[in-house]
Amino acid sequence: MGAVLYNIIPLVLIFGLFFFMIILPEKKRKKQYGEMMNSLSLNDDVMTRGGIVGKIVQMDEEHITIETSSDRTKIKLVRNAIASKIAKEENK
Repeated sequence: MGAVLYNIIPLVLIFGLFFFMIILPEKKRKKQYGEMMNSLSLNDDVMTRGGIVGKIVQMDEEHITIETSSDRTKIKLVRNAIASKIAKEENK
């Protein structure tokens, strides 16, 4: 009985370490990403997963249209293509 317990303890410790180092931080990142996506509004500056930076000019439930330059180039993206919201500088 004691030998079985000594074999199980390392497995439990490894699972606990895995949970606290990988699963919990990933849940936190997903929650932050969801909150950021819900807070998006028109005229927010965003960056796509591909590195394109633009301003949101149109939104619906599935798509976001961004304007990427002064030439008014517009790109229609699925919502999940947005990687982050760019903070606006206060000293413009």
